[in-house]
Amino acid sequence: MTPTTIQAIGAALFAIAILHTFSVGFFSRLAEKHPAHAGLLELFAEVEFVFGFWAGILLLFVALTAASTEGGAFEAVTKYLESRDYTEPLFVLVIMIVAASKPVILFSTAIVRRVSRLLPAPPPVAYYFTVLTVVPLLSSFITEPAAMALAALILKDTYYRKNMSSRLMYGTLGVLFVNVSIGGTLTNFAAPPVLMVATKWQWDSLFMLTHIGWRSALAVFINAVAVSLIFRRELGHFTLPERPERGSMPWPVIGLHLAFLFLIVLFAHHPHVFIGVLLLFMAFAHAYPRFQDRLILREGLMVSCFLGGLVTLGGQQSWWLQPLLSQMGNTAVYYGATTLTAVTDNAALTYLGSLVEGLSDDFKYALVTGAVTGGGLTVIANAPNPAGMSILQGYFKGGAVNPFGLLAAAALPTLTAIAAFRLL
Repeated sequence: MTPTTIQAIGAALFAIAILHTFSVGFFSRLAEKHPAHAGLLELFAEVEFVFGFWAGILLLFVALTAASTEGGAFEAVTKYLESRDYTEPLFVLVIMIVAASKPVILFSTAIVRRVSRLLPAPPPVAYYFTVLTVVPLLSSFITEPAAMALAALILKDTYYRKNMSSRLMYGTLGVLFVNVSIGGTLTNFAAPPVLMVATKWQWDSLFMLTHIGWRSALAVFINAVAVSLIFRRELGHFTLPERPERGSMPWPVIGLHLAFLFLIVLFAHHPHVFIGVLLLFMAFAHAYPRFQDRLILREGLMVSCFLGGLVTLGGQQSWWLQPLLSQMGNTAVYYGATTLTAVTDNAALTYLGSLVEGLSDDFKYALVTGAVTGGGLTVIANAPNPAGMSILQGYFKGGAVNPFGLLAAAALPTLTAIAAFRLL
């Protein structure tokens, strides 16, 4: 397990990037004290910028160490970048932009509203509960990034904009992150950590539903019930937005946007196709601006930067992660995966595990369920988390989410997931 120079540098930079994510509040305060450099300091206070920045530093070291070799720095950097797969960062960018478009949001909120009316609870509480159950479970079909963007936008418009208490803001975010992480496991194609192993281990959607998905759905339901009951009094004071007037959004426009969304999900592993779909969507949005609100281009690009940086830095972590996983037993790997997920992307974790040959079925189950269990503990634990963070973080004190606050808020929902996966 002796690392090369670049691997050691990559591990050090990865650790620094993690520490940086826990220090964004420090840079926010610096920006207030030094207005002349506020723009740069505020950039360093953006969680989504952190991994992209430190990935750039890694590439600088790759270039410096290869400067005197045959091929030189340029070839070394391009060769390393081309060895990484950036499909997921690109996909998240595209799915966020389309899923957050006005017609899709109106359609989604109409579904949530109708389902919530069936529940025996005050409308604001029932609506809140429905957002935290139906939308995360939909992530198994429309993918986790799309579900995260939809849920965050609905919560923003209905609750976060209306002076929520800090406790409710963090409690909601913690449950949202955990529920989306485990809610995408009803199928074999929607959750990144499942996607990394499904083909190699021959896990189809029926296997996922019968072995993992039903446990996830139960945990999602319990988490949403718990947070809704805990904050029922505060939630009861909110007023749901009025239903849009009939005809305010033509059904053909909604149908076309859903078709764009469907095509992007269908070709989620083919960036040449889904980028083309995005261009068609952008052309339509430009031609008919009256059917759109502001497209979340900046938020999508920042999240893509975050995930691209994570992919770039993560490529230098296999030298210590893979041996560590291969030495664990079934129980140890579950809790180890849950813990490691908090400091590295859960999809990268399951991918590295899939490289180990001769794993038992119990080990595979423990690795994947452990990876999705810890997906809500930090912003870097699950690929869709930065999407939700970018949409909601402006409503938190100082315009940033305290990492320790998120960790505390996600602790109880994570324990629920542990109980579902380990005791049932």
